[in-house]
Amino acid sequence: QVQLVESGGGLVQAGGSLRLSCAASGRTFSSYAMGWFRQAPGKEREFVAVIRRSAITTYYADSVKGRFTISRDNAKNTVYLQMNSLKPEDTAVYTCAAARTYNTIVAHGADYWGQGTQVTVSS
Repeated sequence: QVQLVESGGGLVQAGGSLRLSCAASGRTFSSYAMGWFRQAPGKEREFVAVIRRSAITTYYADSVKGRFTISRDNAKNTVYLQMNSLKPEDTAVYTCAAARTYNTIVAHGADYWGQGTQVTVSS
């Protein structure tokens, strides 16, 4: 069992930046691949980014590539999503996810989900 708690969401102007954090507890954080998903109003949940347990491999949705960076600090049991050059279309509830394998998240699935944190980007 893994518990995930996101933080760092909020309101930001277009072009601004936010860093989301996801703190994991319950099991060894380093054993899991971690990812971020988002769901905008009226839209389905979409994949954003994923990072391997080793942090060697990352993968991003085309819509955020070059603007968002996923990272992790296994010593702190925390995964981050640095979001730069934010656009209004980035507005969504962002959810942290954990999976036993990287490929699970690449396939847009997860074993555990956080509660989500709201990111609103104003134009």
